[in-house]
Amino acid sequence: MQREIPSPMNPSAIRVGSPAWLRPAGILVAASILLALCARLSFPLTFSPVPLSLQPFGVLLLGLLLSPRASVAAVGAYLVEGACGLPVFAPTVAGTAGLAHLLGPTGGYLFAYPVAAGLISFLWRRAGRGFSMALAAAALGDLLILASGALWLAASTHIAATSAASASFLAFLPGDGLKIVAAAGIATGLQRLRLRTGR
Repeated sequence: MQREIPSPMNPSAIRVGSPAWLRPAGILVAASILLALCARLSFPLTFSPVPLSLQPFGVLLLGLLLSPRASVAAVGAYLVEGACGLPVFAPTVAGTAGLAHLLGPTGGYLFAYPVAAGLISFLWRRAGRGFSMALAAAALGDLLILASGALWLAASTHIAATSAASASFLAFLPGDGLKIVAAAGIATGLQRLRLRTGR
């Protein structure tokens, strides 16, 4: 049977010939770019080795926008990119990169990202995708990230638990509250747009 050749006069042939992996691959690339851009928007703090960045916002948003499997895969791929040495992580005072950065003082946050994204996605889809549930799911995921970061910092630097909690958990709560609200608002707004347009 002769294969149909895609052409501007035959758009259906173009759609049929599109590989099945193209859309998931595009999602992974877009998610990596989003997280890398959020990581670049970071500010060092004098009292903590953990910089203030928009990285958690990107993770929360991906958890709300993607399916559980896709969100875990997207954030996991981002961590692999960073571990391989690509400049996708937020800059730190230590100036580490690659695997050294992943295992550094901020490693607890990074390792928690895929788990938090998958949990947020699962909870929001299970509860009907309303704004209040988006807030609750994003807040729970963010607390998981902060708790993991504080525990990792205490274990890796051998500082007291109270000092680790102050430097890597409590100090970030006000800013993370804004990130939670912003991620929930964007996700529910896009969800309403999809329902109106039927997509």
